Amino acid sequence: MIRKQAPFSSILLLVSILASGLSGCSLLPEQIDVTEDWSANRFYFEAHEAMTSGGYEKAIEYFEKLQARFPYDKHAMQAQIETIYAYYKWDESASAIAAADRFIKQHPRHPSVDYVYYMRGLVNYDEGRTMLSDIALTDPATRDPKAMREAFHYFSKLVTRFPQSKYSEDARKRMLFTRNKLAEHELHVAKFYMDREAYVAASKRANYVIENFQKTPVVRDALLLLVDIYHKMGMEDLAADTERVYAANYPE
Repeated sequence: MIRKQAPFSSILLLVSILASGLSGCSLLPEQIDVTEDWSANRFYFEAHEAMTSGGYEKAIEYFEKLQARFPYDKHAMQAQIETIYAYYKWDESASAIAAADRFIKQHPRHPSVDYVYYMRGLVNYDEGRTMLSDIALTDPATRDPKAMREAFHYFSKLVTRFPQSKYSEDARKRMLFTRNKLAEHELHVAKFYMDREAYVAASKRANYVIENFQKTPVVRDALLLLVDIYHKMGMEDLAADTERVYAANYPE
């Protein structure tokens, strides 16, 4: 027996009834914003509570909502600064750097801008130290020590612009470590080229260390390496000159 199809109008009526029924009740529960009635003080307090317990993601959320809802409140500016630290602790270095750069650009004379310079350097410092820590495990020539260079740059700005800042002493110590690490990186690259008999490239790197990282411990090794390189290249006069430089600086 052939069944008759339902009239098209009946199908439309059924769809309409179902739609009206569904519109009256949501299939998913509505999400309630518990912060809807919070004051700026409440946001600031809760963000600090979150950071104290290690909830940096939640702290960032509260700091950002504070800035969005109360842009002219006294806590909004401080929230910008503390967001940088929260991003740093949450291992979101790119976001921390972006937040620091934005603050420095918008508030170059803020009383706490020295701290922002310090944090800007510290984020790069930790990132660069991690990258260069296992330098012997991979080709050092492929590693770009950009983070370490930027760390030195921002620490240097802090020390130059705010020599009396309470962060400057630590920045000076980190600058010394950073400079030594950059010199070590260049020496590793020079040795890498030397091992592969790329003597011209090796000599350029060794000379770069000697010229740009004076008074660092690796200059001594760079001079010795350069002597060896010149011998390998048959440049005995340059080898002898370098030996004299070495003897004058390290008479022992």
